[in-house]
Amino acid sequence: MLDQIKANPSQYRVLTGDRPTGPLHLGHLFGTLQNRVRLQELGVELFVIVADYQVLTDRDVADRLGETVDELLLDYLAVGIDPERATVFTHSAVPALNQLLLPFLSLVTVPELQRNPTVKDEIAHSRQHAVSGLMFTYPVHQAADILFCKGNLVPVGRDQLPHVEVTRLVARRFNERYGPVFPTPNALLSSAPVLLGTDGTKMSKSRHNAIAISSTADETARLLKSARTDADPVVTYDPVARPAVSSLVLLGSLCLGIPPEEFAASLAPGAAALKRTVTEAVNEFLAPMRARRAAYAADLTYVRKILRVGNERANAIAEDTLAEVRTAMGMAY
Repeated sequence: MLDQIKANPSQYRVLTGDRPTGPLHLGHLFGTLQNRVRLQELGVELFVIVADYQVLTDRDVADRLGETVDELLLDYLAVGIDPERATVFTHSAVPALNQLLLPFLSLVTVPELQRNPTVKDEIAHSRQHAVSGLMFTYPVHQAADILFCKGNLVPVGRDQLPHVEVTRLVARRFNERYGPVFPTPNALLSSAPVLLGTDGTKMSKSRHNAIAISSTADETARLLKSARTDADPVVTYDPVARPAVSSLVLLGSLCLGIPPEEFAASLAPGAAALKRTVTEAVNEFLAPMRARRAAYAADLTYVRKILRVGNERANAIAEDTLAEVRTAMGMAY
């Protein structure tokens, strides 16, 4: 797939994004953000959605949303998302995108939504006592996100594949019933290794075990100093037998751009030496991103203008797509 993208980047339109529920962290950086920048640099048309409506899938209210959206935009700019080449926009500012949810819901059955394993997992970890309709229909809303701009390539991890399958199903069924309007998008699987949090479990904003891209050098050092290791002083890379130590080794190797085995072999014995070396590598790696982030943070008026421009472009595209959908469905009165 990557060879095809490199050969014909103009044939691809990518939709990706995040819920503004808190600061992006190193798991996001190495798992998805770097890949977005890589696709952008290859010349692929990139759409990045700030999924503000989807904040409400697993909580009753969206606290401090404006501030969180600002922080998310700063993270995007810090890692290299270029607003001149990427369209960054929000759910709530694109009514025509959200209106696509209605016809799309008619194309899937309740049992098909109930079987979605990703939704099952998200429901299990929801903060709400009862499942909202927004949570239940999340995959169809995501289909609207992807198809409003006729995205044909969706970068995801394996856990998100069921969502992409729903989008493919929606596109196929719409085209079968009303005529060819939408591409059938393909998933672009991430090959990025999984980083664990400082407590040795999955790195997550909600678990408070993540190192945020916006963390200062001192905060990063403090977090890594508290990271879980094990009793063996010899540092090795063995993700199965030594997951916590191996995740630190992996983090250091990613920052230095060398294989984790090579990084492990270069270290002196002991957890303290491992943490110290990883901290130095992370802080050096993040230094230029922190500098870019600080520069953009000093001019939030410009940052918000980026979002307004992205919203305007997304609106124009969404309105064109909705008009095409209405015509295909015989609703262009």
